[in-house]
Amino acid sequence: MTNATPKPQPVSQPESDRYWDGLKVEEIWLQRSKKTGEYQFYPRAISIHDPASGPEGVEWVQASGNATLYTFAIVHAAPHPGFVGDLPYVTALVELEEGVIVPTNIVGVDPEPESFQIGMALKPVFDHNENAHTLLKFAPA
Repeated sequence: MTNATPKPQPVSQPESDRYWDGLKVEEIWLQRSKKTGEYQFYPRAISIHDPASGPEGVEWVQASGNATLYTFAIVHAAPHPGFVGDLPYVTALVELEEGVIVPTNIVGVDPEPESFQIGMALKPVFDHNENAHTLLKFAPA
C-alpha cells in the first residue's frame, strides 16, 4: 500500500533561495562571512559571525560536499504520515568540510547501528523531487 499523504516541504525564503537553487543542479552553496571567513548554516540574511556588517557581510561560496558523520538516529516511528513508507530511515547531523553541521538523512546503507561509525566519511546525494525542493542527503563515501 502506498501512502498518499505528502511529506512536509521546506519553505523558500529570499535568504535561502541560493541554497535550494544550487541543490537542483547538484551544488551545495553555503554562506560565509566576508570579514571573518567563517561559514554558517542555515542561510540567514546576515552573518552570525559579523552581524554588524548587515546583509552585505555575507557571501555565497560553493562547498566541497565532503562530510563526516557527526551523529545519527534510526527512525522507526514516523513523525508525520508522509514518512510511514520510508521506515526505518536514518536521520543525521553531518559536518561539512567547511565546518558547518547540517541536518540530513543517510541513504544507501542498511539502517542498522553497526552500519555507522561517528566520523565516517560521507558524500552528498541529491534527492530530486518533482514539484518540490531537491533535498541534500548523504551516503557513505
